[in-house]
Amino acid sequence: MDNLGISYKFIKIFLSFIIFLLSMDSNAISIFDTGKVYTFSGISGIIQKDGIPIKNATVVRKVYYQKNKIDKTKTNEVGYFEMPALFERSLLSLLPQEFVVNQFIAITTNGEEHIIWDGVKRIKNENSESRGKPLFVICDIEKEYQVIEVDGQRFITKCKWDVIPDSANKEV
Repeated sequence: MDNLGISYKFIKIFLSFIIFLLSMDSNAISIFDTGKVYTFSGISGIIQKDGIPIKNATVVRKVYYQKNKIDKTKTNEVGYFEMPALFERSLLSLLPQEFVVNQFIAITTNGEEHIIWDGVKRIKNENSESRGKPLFVICDIEKEYQVIEVDGQRFITKCKWDVIPDSANKEV
């Protein structure tokens, strides 16, 4: 009979926890997103050289968090590329700790590598690099680097996207 009482107690606690999670604000994490952090939001855009789209360039994205991840794609005939969001799930992300993800994108064309994005993501949400909007960039490999801060996240980049930076852009 003791085991039966313990089972009922466990079930009551578990159901209370599920009801609590389901009753959370829609902006809060859902039970299905528990421990999920976005290490790089989905990104798409156009790669250019002096304003002219670069076709068949290799786009390499690197993310340094709990696991280092690398993925790549190629630009199409009009310089367009697209990469899905990268995320990780970890119960450690639920603990109070600083969230820091190093992000990096390089373009290789005609045997030359051009770094277009070197940043630090500090907010776990998807699209935090663009204040919640989809991340669509236009990057020119011949442009000067700019430092763009978005909600305290710093990106050194040759890209422009639809975001109002924390302060005026600074050249490096």
